[in-house]
Amino acid sequence: MAFRPLGDRVLVKRVEEEEKTKGGIIIPDTAKEKPQEGQVISTGPGARDDNGKVQPLDVKAGDRILFGKWSGSEVKLDGEDLLIMKESDILGVVS
Repeated sequence: MAFRPLGDRVLVKRVEEEEKTKGGIIIPDTAKEKPQEGQVISTGPGARDDNGKVQPLDVKAGDRILFGKWSGSEVKLDGEDLLIMKESDILGVVS
């Protein structure tokens, strides 16, 4: 299924965290927190300013990003858990 976000929204796939700590302790699924890092899958065209002109987004498909713990709306597309969030929910791009 092809999905294209509208406006200044971004489709994000969470990046899974490690199953073990650096010391070698395996973390069970019940103790894990949802990761706050993801990869941008697709973006909308951008938000409109007061004059109606489209302002392009600062992120693009393929960027690794950090976002807030409660950011976005969870959706399931083609059996895959994804997030849709506004660009303002993104804290930064990891390089």
